[in-house]
Amino acid sequence: MKRREYATTRGMPSYAANLNEEDQHVKIGTPKEVFPGEARVAMTPDSALALQKLGYDCAIESGAGMAAGFSDAVYKDAGVEVLETAEALYEAADIIAKVRPPSEEEVARLSGDKTLISFFYPASNEPLMEAAKAQGASVIAMDMVPRISRAQKMDALSSMANIAGYRAVIEAGNNFGRFFTGQVTAAGKVPPAKVLVIGAGVAGLAAIGTSTSLGAITYAFDVRPEVAEQIESMGAEFVFLDFEEESQDGAATGGYAAPSSPEFREKQLEKFRELAPEIDIVITTALIPNRDAPVLWTKDMVEAMKPGSVIVDLAAERGGNCELTVKDEKIVTDNGVTIVGYTDFPSRMATQSSSLYASNIRHMMTDLTPEKDGKVNHNMEDDVIRGATITHAGEITFPPPPPKVQAIATQPKKDKPKELTREEKQAQELAAFKKQTRSQVTLLAVGAIVLLLIGLVAPASFMQHFIVFVLSIFVGFQVIWNVSHSLHTPLMAVTNAISSIIILGALMQIGSGSFLVILLASLSVFMAGINIFGGFFVTRRMLAMFQKS
Repeated sequence: MKRREYATTRGMPSYAANLNEEDQHVKIGTPKEVFPGEARVAMTPDSALALQKLGYDCAIESGAGMAAGFSDAVYKDAGVEVLETAEALYEAADIIAKVRPPSEEEVARLSGDKTLISFFYPASNEPLMEAAKAQGASVIAMDMVPRISRAQKMDALSSMANIAGYRAVIEAGNNFGRFFTGQVTAAGKVPPAKVLVIGAGVAGLAAIGTSTSLGAITYAFDVRPEVAEQIESMGAEFVFLDFEEESQDGAATGGYAAPSSPEFREKQLEKFRELAPEIDIVITTALIPNRDAPVLWTKDMVEAMKPGSVIVDLAAERGGNCELTVKDEKIVTDNGVTIVGYTDFPSRMATQSSSLYASNIRHMMTDLTPEKDGKVNHNMEDDVIRGATITHAGEITFPPPPPKVQAIATQPKKDKPKELTREEKQAQELAAFKKQTRSQVTLLAVGAIVLLLIGLVAPASFMQHFIVFVLSIFVGFQVIWNVSHSLHTPLMAVTNAISSIIILGALMQIGSGSFLVILLASLSVFMAGINIFGGFFVTRRMLAMFQKS
């Protein structure tokens, strides 16, 4: 095993410049995953190229990327060294990048000069964390990356949850015996499926987006009412509860939902029991950090669902949100409801998952290599690095201190607007009507006075044209001002036609002997021309936005 000397950065060891000439490059290695059925890989050919630009050498165990669609030959073409065995890889690599938490055997291969980067789940893997500490290795847990804006590019939990949410809908469709979207055919009408997504985190929002894009009527619930706007913007309907509870500060929970009160939970279950008979597909995603998954879909709700309905439980690994979920299995209940409890949804889309996870690893290495010189600076003063590090320099550093930057900026509390009674609403509408009426009467009075004054000095022939001109302005203003904004574009074609009529009328008046009539007619031609050409120009630009390139 190669020996290295260390320098100290802010009191913590890091790979330094006191290396032998042949040891200038730190090597990042990825072994084959030993967890049964795991198809993902922590390094892809593309991520290897990016890591090499940071100054690192890359190595991979033979066959590690095969299940994800990356052959050894593709890695060799990307400049990655392919080693035949896991033992050889752990011996050669300084930094080990994995997907699943390491086994006891893999931890035993670590040493004080090595760093492990992988999912770890330290809160539930304390013996494994103690073993890593005993080996003296540094361990960076990708599941512990703090949820702050700067760390989004390293947030592997969100990357995998996004894929899991999408795959959950696909898995539900595979087990559902009907269309998602409604159809009207010559053979009859097919109603759309009704989908309920419980939990509007990353996985939930991905499931909502996929479900609505497939044409299903989608409902979504979350204990955080502030996500209602996100849900509705994606085309789903937010399920409101008639219950007021003190909302949790998202910063205090790292952006996750906090446990609810027993009263809120009972109201929530009552709402789900009401929805159960009408829902075709239920996708549950609710998780609370370092806790078992809350049971939100009980046995009686499953029994109330229609035969052929499907439940996909994304919380199956932590016990499941459905009371009848069986981890890693698909079961069919006595009343014909299919319950899917798979825990490997990201692995079922191994190529995409590997690409995203490898990108998360690469961004983590970028933060660990601020000089881009192929040397790790394990800066424990950095919020992201400190938050993700669980063992370092022979010590357990979990749990980390709260990040200096909050996960979610604290929002000022706003007073809930008072719900107006019917009489109060009528009073407000009447007051607004009176105000508008007074304003219009005032404008008409002023206009009448101005016309009277002009009529005293202007000839009768001019007044006939001037009155038509003023009335046209007034009517046109009222018509345009009261049109809904969504109708402005269709209205543009109509106003172009009206402008053409105005130009014809103005051209007929230009031959008049009166100077004022000629001036007004000329101005009419000028302004109507701007309206016509401008209208066509704007319409053309708007239509171009919808044309496929």
